[in-house]
Amino acid sequence: MAVTEGILRRQSARESAARTYARALPIVPVRARGLTIEGADGRRYLDCLSGAGTLALGHNHPVVLEAIRKVLDSGAPLHVLDLATPVKDAFITELFHTLPPGLADHARVQFCGPAGTDAVEAALKLVRAATGRSGILAFTGAYHGMTAGALAASGGACDVRVTRLPYPQDYRCPFGVGGERGAELAARWTESVLDDPKSGVRHPAGMILEPVQGEGGVIPAPDTWLRRMRQITAARSIPLIADEVQTGVGRTGAFWAVEHSGVTPDVMVLSKAIGGSLPLAVVVYRDDLDVWEPGAHAGTFRGNQLAMAAGTATLAYVRRHHLSERAATLGSRMLSQLRDLAGEFPCIGDVRGRGLMMGMEMVGAGAGAGAGAGAGASGGGGFAGDSGSSGVTDPGGDLAGDLVDIGAAGARESVGGPRPAAPDIAAAVQRECLRRGLIVELGGRHSSVVRLLPPLTITDEQASAVLDRLADAVESVAGSHTAHDEPRQPQRRRRRQGDRAERAG
Repeated sequence: MAVTEGILRRQSARESAARTYARALPIVPVRARGLTIEGADGRRYLDCLSGAGTLALGHNHPVVLEAIRKVLDSGAPLHVLDLATPVKDAFITELFHTLPPGLADHARVQFCGPAGTDAVEAALKLVRAATGRSGILAFTGAYHGMTAGALAASGGACDVRVTRLPYPQDYRCPFGVGGERGAELAARWTESVLDDPKSGVRHPAGMILEPVQGEGGVIPAPDTWLRRMRQITAARSIPLIADEVQTGVGRTGAFWAVEHSGVTPDVMVLSKAIGGSLPLAVVVYRDDLDVWEPGAHAGTFRGNQLAMAAGTATLAYVRRHHLSERAATLGSRMLSQLRDLAGEFPCIGDVRGRGLMMGMEMVGAGAGAGAGAGAGASGGGGFAGDSGSSGVTDPGGDLAGDLVDIGAAGARESVGGPRPAAPDIAAAVQRECLRRGLIVELGGRHSSVVRLLPPLTITDEQASAVLDRLADAVESVAGSHTAHDEPRQPQRRRRRQGDRAERAG
């Protein structure tokens, strides 16, 4: 314990005030394997942060360690800038083997700096060079990185070159309705902005979106809405950029999250899991966009050989062992159990996610702000306009009239709408999880969403342990925030203890 306290004290005294995870997770990891981290104090934790989604195979997976050792033992150079090497060739070959149909046969790859934000910067630069235009379409709630251009396209920033569009969601729908109708209106809003000569938006260089908004609160894009974005951009010669930094490599139940909707983007931004736990970022794009002159985009550490070897091993393992399918099956089961938990505790306003990318939005007492779909699970649903209804295909339709009608409906339904986000409750749940040996992340608009990003290798038994610890943490926090729930808590606790005993037996 003294060692841990000393290291944490020195970190606080010497490191930047911008540090984040270290504040909420005051632990000192010294060993790790799979889902488990061991701290310097000897405590063991189940890690459902996974390096913010980086560790597709968990900590120190044997195939990753073997790939790294093989390069180290071979005497190969570790730093080669952008020179061709057998390690890089193997990585590109495996990466192209996994790409969505329609892209791999006509793709180019650009190695960037070490982080996803570097790849986003490169992608924005690429579409601007290819189109000769400067504007970018992005979405509310987005997160694309911390460098200037990537941050400008994220939800919390303001940049005159970025047009912010509504991202559909059920629980806190920007139009107050959610579901198919909310997604339809979001698509029509995008069409209106692009086609109205008085909208103030010039023809853009590209559109960037996340198939599932991660930092934005684990919000999956409806599949039919995503297909509509592909139709809208293709019809107007606007390159579509899919940010798969966190959603890629099987995380959502498909190897790439765009595959749920059958969409082939023009550009894909990849990082995190593709490096097998080491820094690596790339942009994959259609070859007709490759208009760069030599040196137009570079980076000193774009030739990370150890990351490419680890990434090749990770990509191949996920593909050969069908871990994306495993993520879909186990993720669906875990989401179902989280919904059951939401039925017990009113402080859980919504449960949503896709595959092994899950979130619970914590809410407090008080009236809701806007109508929504209520507690439940938001997934990759659709909207009626995908079948060609006049509501979506006619950008000149009476959008204003629809919004007036919907506004009135939202006012009528406000009593049943979502309650205010509760970041204090979410933070308390995170602390209680840590006390129980479970590491979770927070996200969402108000940091009110408890996020789970377990490795794709998590076992059924480990998943049960994660959910047990999370349920106990929620129960503890709910008991301290809502006294009227206290009489029911012993029964819940006994039921979960009985479930654990049954599994153990």
